[in-house]
Amino acid sequence: MSAVSWQREAEELRQRAPRHLLFLCVANSARSQMAEGIARSLAPKGVKISSAGSKPSRVNPLAIRALDELGIDIRGHASKSVDDISPDGVDAVVTLCAEEVCPVFLGKAHRLHWGLPDPAGAGSTEEEQLQAFRDVRDELRRRLTVVFAR
Repeated sequence: MSAVSWQREAEELRQRAPRHLLFLCVANSARSQMAEGIARSLAPKGVKISSAGSKPSRVNPLAIRALDELGIDIRGHASKSVDDISPDGVDAVVTLCAEEVCPVFLGKAHRLHWGLPDPAGAGSTEEEQLQAFRDVRDELRRRLTVVFAR
């Protein structure tokens, strides 16, 4: 996705001022969990932030470490199924899958797609893997800072 299109989408999302924003990927272990944590740290009070996946697993320890570096604690997060999220009240959905088929979310929510590479399994060393998580984290933070600009 070009920088211009994600910036336009992030600005449009900011203008919509969703009251409930949902992030989706397959396992709800890395990208969507980091997006949820970052968005919660930036969103104004009263905005509900959720994440889910089509095949939930567990929160990846490297996602926890990458957000720890920003002072964001997601240790209490758990992977959730998209089937457990009621479409009622979800104003916007951001899908984050790049290589996989993203979960489908039924309902009338505004939809955006920010295809970001799955950092899980990237790299051959732990440091390379952690760097992949940092790269996705930083891109999510860049985009979500636009969404929640005051």
